[in-house]
Amino acid sequence: MIAYLKGEITFKNPAFIILETGGVGYQVFISLYTYSRIEKLEQVKILTHVHIKEDSHTLYGFADENERSLFRHLISVTGIGPSTAQIVLSSMQPDEVRAAILGEQDDAFRNVRGIGPKTAKRIILDLKDKLSKEGGEIPSITLAPANNTMREEALSGLVALGFNRILVQKALNKILKEQPAISNVEALIKQALRELSS
Repeated sequence: MIAYLKGEITFKNPAFIILETGGVGYQVFISLYTYSRIEKLEQVKILTHVHIKEDSHTLYGFADENERSLFRHLISVTGIGPSTAQIVLSSMQPDEVRAAILGEQDDAFRNVRGIGPKTAKRIILDLKDKLSKEGGEIPSITLAPANNTMREEALSGLVALGFNRILVQKALNKILKEQPAISNVEALIKQALRELSS
C-alpha cells in the first residue's frame, strides 16, 4: 500500500488536493484539519490511506499519524465509511474526536452529517477501549490555526463532500449574513456542516 506521498500540490481545496509526484498527479481527499495545515504549502509529505472498492481506488490524506489512526478507527465502525469519517474529521479536530470518544460524549457527534444517535453510541462503544489502549488520557483541546480564504473554497469543499450546491449556497449565505465576523474557511465550513445537518 501507499504509506505517504511527497510532492508538489498542483490543486488544492478544502476537500481534496492534486499532488504531483514522479510525474503523476494523485487526487487525495483531505479533511479540514489537514487542509488547515497544508493550506499555505506548495511541497508536502502527506500520510495516506488507500480505500479499495470493486469500482474504485480512493486515496485519503492526513497531516499526521494521529488523524490517520483516528480515520482508520472510524472506518472500522459498522456504518461508517471513508466519506463519513472525513466529515467527522472535518467537523471536529482529531483531539476533539478522541476526547468525545474517551469521555463517552455521544452528543458531540450529533452535528455531524451521516451520524445519528445510534451510530454515535456505536462509535464510542467500538472505539473507547481501542483508544484507551493507545494512550488513554482525554486530550486537551487545541484549536487549529486560522485560515484566510473563504466562501468559494467553502462552497467547493462542501460540494466535493457530496452536499447539494444550491443548499450549500443558501447555508453559506445565511451564515455569512448572521455571522459576518467569520474570517476563515475552516470555521465557515464547520458552521455550514452544522447548518446542513440540522
